[in-house]
Amino acid sequence: MPRNRFDEQLALLNSELIQMGAMCEEAIALSAKALMAGDLQMTRQVSLIDDEIDEMEHTIENLCLKLLLQQQPVAKDLRQISAALKMVTDMERIGDQAADIAEIITYLNGRTVQECEPIRMMAEATIRMVTDSIDAYVKRDLELAAAVLKYDDIVDDYFLKVKTLLITMIAENSNSGEYALDLLMIAKYFERIGDHAVNIAEWVVFSVTGNHKGETP
Repeated sequence: MPRNRFDEQLALLNSELIQMGAMCEEAIALSAKALMAGDLQMTRQVSLIDDEIDEMEHTIENLCLKLLLQQQPVAKDLRQISAALKMVTDMERIGDQAADIAEIITYLNGRTVQECEPIRMMAEATIRMVTDSIDAYVKRDLELAAAVLKYDDIVDDYFLKVKTLLITMIAENSNSGEYALDLLMIAKYFERIGDHAVNIAEWVVFSVTGNHKGETP
């Protein structure tokens, strides 16, 4: 593959990753909105977006393999392609977990999370992490990637607040047990989405510097 053709394929890879990232952001935002409003129509949309994310994962994986097989990439190219292969796995899991949240919403029988304010704040923080991790990749912005890593502590703090509130809710009204457990599962999925955003940010750092998780090359 001539170098100019290779560069075109790299640009296509970048564009596909950005599109997949945007779909992940949309899936999480929709699941969060459905959670706040108890909107089952939105939950069905999340499931459809998750299917599209799965298809994009295969498309990007195939493109990465083509790039690796058809030309011997230089170190910088190899880092970018390797990071892309890792990132799409995390993005696919983000789509799955947004769909998992949407599925649990269907079990809430129209109840929203108005009784659990920290979960709304946790959702907003998680969406920000995913958005910033994708932006860090697009801009090759190491400072933004580092900010995503630090922001994970905020999401973890919200998760602890959610757990504390739900424990109190169950203690005060045992009839709320099933509802509280559903909300706890939703909060856990948001926490995992934050973890995947951290992974993406770490692979952004690797693609730019060659270092992963603070390791020296």
